[in-house]
Amino acid sequence: MNRRNLLIGGGAAALGVVGAGWAGLQDLSSMTAYDAAAAAARIPLGGNPALAELVRFATLAPNGHNTQPWRFRLGTNRIDVLPDFSRRTPVVDPDDHHLFVSLGCATENLVLAAAASGHRGAAVFAPDDGGTIGFAFRPGPPVDDPLFWAIPKRQSTRGRYDGRSLPTAELRDLAIAAAVPGVELILMTERRDRAIVRDMVIDGNSRQMADPAFVRELKQWLRYNPHAALRTRDGLFSAASGNSALPSWAGPALFDRFVTARSENDRYARQLDSSAGVAIFLGAKADPDHWVRVGRACQRFALQATALGIKCAFVNQPVEVAGLRPELAAVIGAPGMRPDLVLRFGRGPALPYALRRPVAAVLAA
Repeated sequence: MNRRNLLIGGGAAALGVVGAGWAGLQDLSSMTAYDAAAAAARIPLGGNPALAELVRFATLAPNGHNTQPWRFRLGTNRIDVLPDFSRRTPVVDPDDHHLFVSLGCATENLVLAAAASGHRGAAVFAPDDGGTIGFAFRPGPPVDDPLFWAIPKRQSTRGRYDGRSLPTAELRDLAIAAAVPGVELILMTERRDRAIVRDMVIDGNSRQMADPAFVRELKQWLRYNPHAALRTRDGLFSAASGNSALPSWAGPALFDRFVTARSENDRYARQLDSSAGVAIFLGAKADPDHWVRVGRACQRFALQATALGIKCAFVNQPVEVAGLRPELAAVIGAPGMRPDLVLRFGRGPALPYALRRPVAAVLAA
């Protein structure tokens, strides 16, 4: 869920020079291996896929810092989605809100992939094992859903969009797709309203970048080159934000020197100003069950956007910084409620896909 554009703003130019120089000295053919690994995770489902193949599609969901904080337990006509608290991010997500939203996104992928392959059922949240989503299914006719076909194509595209507005019909389709019980969606497409959210994103980013613990946690999940990304198959890879590769030994020091609140704020301002709108998701209650529902609604929104050729990216600072949540809630006419996610959207070019860990690494006993 969390959004981070590694090597941003003015710092990006300086670091890009370093990255280009390093690329001239290193064999970066591993980018070919990186692209191959990303493509392998996104190959289409075959006929009558094994349960592990459904899990593969589930793991293509968005998740905070690309930590992939999930496990999957396979049973007879059943798959359980469980939290992996060893991969939580306690500074940016102290109450595991984003973690459970990530589980909701993965659950929606799972349900769609299962339905497409003839496994019909419902996913139900239960407090077991710290919060488990149980998906029990039965045979049924396959469902040809455009949201399913969008799963391997969806990405969090952390770049600038073309600034054009979306037709009313497309906004309606996005809202219909995201209709999940217990979740409210607010779409903000007027320039004045988007500017208010932009200013809150900048305020939140400034507060986060001034927090050493936040920066330290963020850096733990940064992957500065394809070698590092392939080794872990998680985290935030620089090229996925359109930036240059760097040697792992130099990345942290150069980050400290060049990446500032100001450089990031400039980038976020340009990105939000280039967007067609902002989507804000709110659960009816602030608990894991509703955070999972928010994740499912958000994933459906993102998949519908993908099917329409629309890109999305999270700008969650106003919900990550607790002091900004009441202000955002007031702006969107929901005083007293907790906004859960902020997503910008619009049309723009694709970027490299993020990697995922192998299915075997996320299966629970």
